Amino acid sequence: MKVAIVLGSVRKGRQSHKVAYYLENMLKKRGIETDIIDLTVSPLPLLEDKTGRSQHIEDRVKEISTRLAEADSLIFVTPEYHGSFSGALKNALDYFWSEFQKKPIGVAAVSAGRMGGINASTQLQHVILSLGAYPLPLKFLVPEVHTVFDNTSTPSSDSIAHSANRFLDEFLWFSEAITDKKNNIVQHV
Repeated sequence: MKVAIVLGSVRKGRQSHKVAYYLENMLKKRGIETDIIDLTVSPLPLLEDKTGRSQHIEDRVKEISTRLAEADSLIFVTPEYHGSFSGALKNALDYFWSEFQKKPIGVAAVSAGRMGGINASTQLQHVILSLGAYPLPLKFLVPEVHTVFDNTSTPSSDSIAHSANRFLDEFLWFSEAITDKKNNIVQHV
């Protein structure tokens, strides 16, 4: 199984990257192949008419498209900005559609406050349904992210580590159930 983690924050001083890299490390320890798609490293301009795109942008879109398509399942990691998920993540999602079809997708959301990105995560789950994908019902929420993770992406809180393990247990079960079923359908066709 291959899991792509889409890191939806591009701001200077961002904190959500700590969660993305922590989840990546946890998945690798479980023997899962991962691919972090960091929108800071692979930025996309605001979605525009295809005729206005440079070849450089077209190449980047194709590269991200390939990476998304190769993933069996995905995790979206986003900060909560003004009660919603990041605009950079929404913009990136608008570039793609078929890459998400019938794939399981988990949501990890962070906030500087105590609610841990609950509004962003709920809205993102609705968008996942609109993409034709399957949102994991359980979310990984990280409140007060700036105090929970150190600079090495290690949580200082046992409760966050426990929540992350529970989230990944559910995510992997959900992902395996869906990908196994999809593979059985393809084999019978």
